[in-house]
Amino acid sequence: MSSDSNTIDPYDFLDVDALFTDEEKMVRATVRSFVRDKVLPDINDWFEAGTPYPKELFREMGRLGLFGMHLEGYGCAGMGSVAYGVACEEVEYGDAALRSSLSVQGSLAMFPIWKFGSEEQKQRWLPGMAAGDICGCFGLTEAESGSDPSSMRTRARKDGNDWILDGSKTWISNGTIADMAIVWARAEDGTIRGFTVPTDTPGFEAREIPNRMSLRASRVSELAFTNLRLSEEHLLPGVQSMRGPLSCLSEARYGIIWGVIGAARACFESALDYGKQRQQFGKPLAGFQLTQKKYAAMVCEISKAQLLALHLGRLKEQGVVRPEQISLGKLNNVREALKISREARSILGGNGIALEFHIIRHMLNLESVYTYEGTNEVHELILGNAVTGISAFA
Repeated sequence: MSSDSNTIDPYDFLDVDALFTDEEKMVRATVRSFVRDKVLPDINDWFEAGTPYPKELFREMGRLGLFGMHLEGYGCAGMGSVAYGVACEEVEYGDAALRSSLSVQGSLAMFPIWKFGSEEQKQRWLPGMAAGDICGCFGLTEAESGSDPSSMRTRARKDGNDWILDGSKTWISNGTIADMAIVWARAEDGTIRGFTVPTDTPGFEAREIPNRMSLRASRVSELAFTNLRLSEEHLLPGVQSMRGPLSCLSEARYGIIWGVIGAARACFESALDYGKQRQQFGKPLAGFQLTQKKYAAMVCEISKAQLLALHLGRLKEQGVVRPEQISLGKLNNVREALKISREARSILGGNGIALEFHIIRHMLNLESVYTYEGTNEVHELILGNAVTGISAFA
């Protein structure tokens, strides 16, 4: 079949668009317009300079209702999981730095307050966070406990009616601009407790992590807590185990499943446009068999990723999705998005490392996404445990 008679949309090969509701399509159109107008014109400059995106963009995402949009009440939009996923996809089409901020704010900082917080904590924090007026971050990972968060060294001890926190966290998105941090620490009785920590509390320090070659338009920090005193009202009362932070990670992983489709789509679009225009040996690069083989592989994986994300989203909306299923989605979609970015870069040859084509930026960002919220290997072990009933973590 000639290309002239081929009416299939290469960016929605299986017509997944027909499976979305009008509301979900409206969300997609709104966020796509925001990314086109406010992100894409400047993102390469921010990335190249290592300059975090302007905080005004964070506030604008709040005005669009993107923060905690899948949560009910307290100023949150109360939309479905698929609508939230669509938003993540469109934001990461722009850049993973903004999608990371979206995930951290809604799934890692707002969700634990919404799920485990007191009514007073919900009223204090969630409306301002939903509006983008209050920025949150999430402190779990430590220098010596990444894939094994239960070995955390940050400690929380009682002192009268107060709690004293000592320790540190690392690789914290939004850390230096956050107004509040959700911090997980081990109490003296061995339980894992979560705290809402205002970042202006004496003993709290946030330091930017320099010299990063990925997520360069993001704020990624180290947090330190030195004899940091908190009243009892800052303790999340609804959980005292690793179930707390792990449930937050599952929420964030769900957003990643969708987000990386946006990055993969951006890389594929750039490579397809380039291949049609680039002339080699008297014909377009896209006309060569080996190039078309690469396009076919990318279309297959993007299409499968779209269907997987949508299926998991519908399961989540029904309240029946399992953490292991989320792990499968994160494992597959990030792995395939990274492969697509590398394949797309190869089509552009030397031009593939030029920022103007966007691919190398997405590729470098995806190297971080491949690791955070559970490394590829961690999710393989989660699936291995699920199918064998035997844990290989220890």
